[in-house]
Amino acid sequence: MRVAAVIANWNGGEENLDCLRSLAAHGFAESDIVFVDNGSSDGSLERVLAEFPRISAIRNAANLGFGEASNQGAQLALERGAEAVFFVNNDVVLPADTLARLVRELEQDARLGIVGPRVLYRDDPARVWAAGGMLTWRENLSTLVGHGELDAPEFRAARDVDYVAGCALLATRVCLLKVGLFDAAYFAYMEDVDLCLRAKAAGFGVRMVGEVSVLHATSSATGGGYNPRRKWMMGVNSIWFLRRHARAPQWGRFVAYDIAPLPFLWIAGLFRGRAKAVAAKGLGIVDGMRGKRVTADAIREGAGWLW
Repeated sequence: MRVAAVIANWNGGEENLDCLRSLAAHGFAESDIVFVDNGSSDGSLERVLAEFPRISAIRNAANLGFGEASNQGAQLALERGAEAVFFVNNDVVLPADTLARLVRELEQDARLGIVGPRVLYRDDPARVWAAGGMLTWRENLSTLVGHGELDAPEFRAARDVDYVAGCALLATRVCLLKVGLFDAAYFAYMEDVDLCLRAKAAGFGVRMVGEVSVLHATSSATGGGYNPRRKWMMGVNSIWFLRRHARAPQWGRFVAYDIAPLPFLWIAGLFRGRAKAVAAKGLGIVDGMRGKRVTADAIREGAGWLW
């Protein structure tokens, strides 16, 4: 199976090179790697091309978001005949044999459309960031299986999941041509969940292959964790995701478990340094209800009163 790798970059610095070196170690020819730069200003694209001059590079004049950049790369890969597309974050490093095992899973089960590995923290590989994800329609609408837990045998098995994290997502050509690529309107966050749900609705299986792993630096481009900008983006995109996929019971769970607790979380956040992030989440939900979308202008430094 011919696989093309797609990497979206926005000021990713040296992490790009670590990622590309690990792809090269997996046997990727430079011609099978599409590197999409979203108007970086840190010189990261130039450093990538200096070390990997034969990769396919797409230069965007501005930050178009993870979804649109990834779609640009995937479209080029599919036009060139790729049988599968491996979407990989530029802050991800692949240990040996990861990709080969994922490809084998696809080849052994024609029902599958999307697979991914278990994801470990790059700075703490003994701890799980995600062993797949499941929709709960509660806080943040979904949960990353095993998030923050010590790695254990229960996370190393293959299992069908609602979604695999977009930081290391391998999708077949057949699946992408049938269900489409990422919904670029999300800009960042929730587009991987949305893609996997559309794939499952079209009859494709989505599986986490826990036997292999990747190491992930986790949301380095947006600050990660309780960064107000990131929480605002998640609030906005949660509403758009609900509009597309939820019915009344799911909306009810989201209101009860994600919206109603916000005042209490804000009070607790005053003592934990998270009050601004909680306020940003609430503002994002309101903005999403008002029809606002995440854009580069909306999340630039100083564009909001919370960041």
